[in-house]
Amino acid sequence: MSTFLQTLKVQRWDDHRYYHLSRINQALHLVSAISFLVAYAYLFIEPPVAALIAWLVSMVSRQSGHFFFEPKGYDHVNQATHEYKEAVKVGYNLQRKVVLMAIWAALPVVLWLQPDFFGLLQPHEQLSGFVLNVGWLWLWLGVGGLLFRMAQLVWLQGWVAALAWVTKILTDPVHDILLYWKSPWYLLQGEWLTRPEQLQAERARHEAELARQQG
Repeated sequence: MSTFLQTLKVQRWDDHRYYHLSRINQALHLVSAISFLVAYAYLFIEPPVAALIAWLVSMVSRQSGHFFFEPKGYDHVNQATHEYKEAVKVGYNLQRKVVLMAIWAALPVVLWLQPDFFGLLQPHEQLSGFVLNVGWLWLWLGVGGLLFRMAQLVWLQGWVAALAWVTKILTDPVHDILLYWKSPWYLLQGEWLTRPEQLQAERARHEAELARQQG
């Protein structure tokens, strides 16, 4: 269990320090996290509605932050190139996200052309039915994307890393709220990027927590 927790902590730290330096990206992740929690609640009420919220609000805001606002140049604070960070990304890097988002955008088009989605869905008769069927497809895409990357990580890094990543993804909404709830305030103060000294302080806390776990 200690190895799992340490792996989870390292994955969270690397994700934060490498991919969330922009305060705008952090603020968008705050919006994403709150809407994801709403989507989680709707999973027990109306699963396709949960998927619609997750993809249209949570994922669009989250990925917009990564694609449009996160710096792509040399990361002087972490002393890492953008190419290096993309190569070591545990989950979906930008290239993988492009593929995922392309499939997401294509599914409604396919459903419009194939209302029963090749016999897997009850054909819609009204627009509301079409929207709900899109929700079902996006729900399957989310689950499939999670399991697909998990299987890849099992092959590449082993079960511990794979299960830690799945845990991280599923708990990111709560973790992001705790991490980025002050991001709108920083933006109002005119701070667009995390200050190097703040990241260094966070690094020191992270290393101290890891040392306590290992001790």
